[in-house]
Amino acid sequence: MEKRAIFNNKWLGIAFILPQLFLIFTFFYWPASQALYWAFTLQRPWGGGNDWVGFDNFAALFSDTVYWQSVVRSLAFAIISTGLAMGSALCLALLVDRQLSGNRFYRTIFVWPYAISPPAIGLAFRFMLGSDAGLIAFVNQIWPGIWNPTLNGYDAMAAVIFAFSWKYVGYNFIFMVAALQAIPRSQIEAAAMDGAGWLRRAFDIQIPLITPTLFFLLVINITDSFQDSFGIVDIMTSGGPARATELMVYKIYFDGFKGLDYSGAAAQSIVLMLLVILLTIVQFRFLERRVHYR
Repeated sequence: MEKRAIFNNKWLGIAFILPQLFLIFTFFYWPASQALYWAFTLQRPWGGGNDWVGFDNFAALFSDTVYWQSVVRSLAFAIISTGLAMGSALCLALLVDRQLSGNRFYRTIFVWPYAISPPAIGLAFRFMLGSDAGLIAFVNQIWPGIWNPTLNGYDAMAAVIFAFSWKYVGYNFIFMVAALQAIPRSQIEAAAMDGAGWLRRAFDIQIPLITPTLFFLLVINITDSFQDSFGIVDIMTSGGPARATELMVYKIYFDGFKGLDYSGAAAQSIVLMLLVILLTIVQFRFLERRVHYR
């Protein structure tokens, strides 16, 4: 018979939940409320309070072509980095699921990149992908100027995308391997006995059966690409060259803490939050239909 613990004192439960509520209020609700307040007000030039301006901050934001360029860059960054991270992780997961030699070793080391903080990753890739002293610096010796993230905006964006994707390959890999190993081996063996090769089995059986996991990872990767990319961008490029890597999350920091435009930065944070919510709704509305739940 199952035993259950019953606490007659309701204050004990409240005491257990109070620290968590305090943390949520301090680090989520209070900053969010302040951002909402700043987004609809404007700080006086010499201090002394804020004046209510309504939607003027948003009107100025939406009329700024530089801001729209950051939105386009952020969307491109999210799509490319998510595709690269999930595609690489899926290939690695399929290879490990085939029980190749050394699969346990690879299963362990593929997880490590996700434990590294974004600033540390940005610092490492800043040196590795440098044009003069990085691992691919020899390319510039053969073709001078073909790779220069410090001057070429496309090279800088490619470097940032590669670093961010490298971090999330391990995260995606964990879930994909778990989902692949949850597939009954009898289905894989039956397909093999029918003459289906490993590539055919992957596309016709394995990938369709793990679509719930793929959908979950798609939502997480796209959401994090808008929020978790700040550390990598700040260390690797600082939004340059010529704002070529200035994503929405970095523009919020730059305008707020360096440009001292707190109201404009707060308005940008509200727009970013709404954009992430909208993208999540779109994914659940149109992509979840293709998910095959077993």
